Amino acid sequence: MFAGYRRLQPGDEAGEFSGLSLFRTDVVEPQVLKFGGRVVRWTGDQIFLEFQSVVDAVRCAAALSEAASQLNEALLPDRRIALRIGINMDDIIIVDGDLLGDGVNIAARVEALAEPGGIYISGAVYERVAGKVDLEFVDLGPHNLKNINRPIRVYRIDTDVDKTSGAAAAGSRSSATAKFDYDRAIAVLPFANFSGDPEQEFFADGITEDIISMLAGWRAFPVIARNSTFTYKDQTVDVKKIGQELRARYVLEGSVRKSGHRVRVTAQLIRADTNHHIMAERYDRDLTDLFELQDEIVTTIAGAIEPELLKFERERVAERPQHSEDAYEFYQRGMWHHYRHTKPDNIVAHDYFRRALAIDPDYPQAIAALAIAGCNAAYLGWAEDPERNYGESFELALRAVNLDARYPNGRFALGLVCMWTRLSNQAISAFQEAIKLNPSFAAAYVLLGQMYLYCGRPADAIELAERGIRLSSSDPRLFIWLPALAGAHYQLGHYEEAVEIGRKGWALNRNWPACLRYVVAGLGQLGRIKDAQAALSDLKTLDPSLAFVEDILTRLYTARAGIDHFLDGLRKAGFD
Repeated sequence: MFAGYRRLQPGDEAGEFSGLSLFRTDVVEPQVLKFGGRVVRWTGDQIFLEFQSVVDAVRCAAALSEAASQLNEALLPDRRIALRIGINMDDIIIVDGDLLGDGVNIAARVEALAEPGGIYISGAVYERVAGKVDLEFVDLGPHNLKNINRPIRVYRIDTDVDKTSGAAAAGSRSSATAKFDYDRAIAVLPFANFSGDPEQEFFADGITEDIISMLAGWRAFPVIARNSTFTYKDQTVDVKKIGQELRARYVLEGSVRKSGHRVRVTAQLIRADTNHHIMAERYDRDLTDLFELQDEIVTTIAGAIEPELLKFERERVAERPQHSEDAYEFYQRGMWHHYRHTKPDNIVAHDYFRRALAIDPDYPQAIAALAIAGCNAAYLGWAEDPERNYGESFELALRAVNLDARYPNGRFALGLVCMWTRLSNQAISAFQEAIKLNPSFAAAYVLLGQMYLYCGRPADAIELAERGIRLSSSDPRLFIWLPALAGAHYQLGHYEEAVEIGRKGWALNRNWPACLRYVVAGLGQLGRIKDAQAALSDLKTLDPSLAFVEDILTRLYTARAGIDHFLDGLRKAGFD
């Protein structure tokens, strides 16, 4: 058996060595002795173990994984140990007490495929232990392993990998819902290099690796590890087969073509079991700064994927009959109603989020969603006691952040509540942190831009809002985002632009008055009173009085000058 111990976060070498030494003496050696194995070699963060029984080797691996998980619960996030295990059964050669041969090499290559916290075994091991141990196995299909002249079938032991890896490292305390759910996973295949220049292979691989990291960063869906997907590099792609082998519901594939000082990147997202294309995009760019270009393309692709995936998943759950008391299903049903943006749907969404939390009280996604839904109800006038809603939403958002400090939507929820409760600096900080955690978080860019608008920085607001909208140009929330852009242009005196953008947003959702306010105010400032009054009749069905609008603006703007400028345009249009 080959196991690799790697710290998830870098630390001082002395501390790391001490931690690994204690892990060896207090955890590894007692368990190995218990299951009849022996330590053959320990080198840095790698250890070779030998067992006479392959069943005992597998049982020992499961025990080590559980022991590491329990140990990590008592450690600070940056001191936790990520354990990866690879197991193979074969004849070995012993030279000067060391193990050599293909049997050892295969174990090492299988371990390299494993994600932190994972136990991977070869097909030879599976054939001997299946039915003899109380564990579940996932067939990952055949893999071409380095320096091994035949494909090796690999299996994953179905354990909760997050116990010792991502969730544990981030200090997450979420329970069963934090498991790596392969039924919702996305696999990013190596992007093909169509440049005709082998030296551009690094660019295609870099795009692929960065997309994997970025998708994993926003954490809405599990992402198959790079080591698993890169085994398909330079192979003919059969998306359905790959989806089956990796147990991935979604597959992202693409290509890179460089010619002169131009580069074209294509990407398509496919539902693997049906070959249904969810998204297809093409990006043409000039080659100025290669790494800056790579970051731009990766961020754009990840931003385009997110709303498509989430929308597809919400609709998939909403369309099927409810068949289980499942926290994830309740959460997705709640999100489907939340995105309809009506008062009745807001009430139903609240109910689903609370039902999810009744099953799993420490589900950060449902907690953050409930905070956002409660805040929406308060500022849209759907709540009987808005101040109570704001208070509850604030507590929920803090709870989501404390449960999982690296969950971007928790920070976003906190920023939203702070924005509506006159905590401007805290809102800006929360949105900035959400963007750090997920650089493709389109909504966070837009709302950060809104905060700059309310703080008297409209030029910065335009830059951020446009960036967010570019990241997710077909997002169903555009009617919520466009007021940030319209408002910034209005405050800069760009009234024509404010009116044009406001009309786009109003056309997308005629129950959302924010964009229409800028249409009316902008036309008032332009002196187009007849047009303004036609729009004003629609606005008054949603905004009953100028005092009502002023109360909303007072909650948001930090300087009176911005409020007065806005109200001046509305008054000129005849709003009183």
